[in-house]
Amino acid sequence: MEILVYSAFWCPDCRTAKRFLQQHNLPYKEIDIETTPGAADEVIRRTGKRAIPQFVIDGEWVQPYRPGEGFLYEEMSARLGIAE
Repeated sequence: MEILVYSAFWCPDCRTAKRFLQQHNLPYKEIDIETTPGAADEVIRRTGKRAIPQFVIDGEWVQPYRPGEGFLYEEMSARLGIAE
């Protein structure tokens, strides 16, 4: 499984998302929208909004949190095949 994480250093939801992946030993490649040319535009183009973190799991774009609710632990565990 290939996981990309679009994030930024200032984003607390991004830190939560990366910590979740690390806790479950899921390797991922981080794409910092602040330092990677075109990355922020790619998020907008693919999702229609300025929202990070974004996961790209085997080519499928997934928003791992919901504004006002936070990180979607159960949904992401199911999607990534993690038995809690």
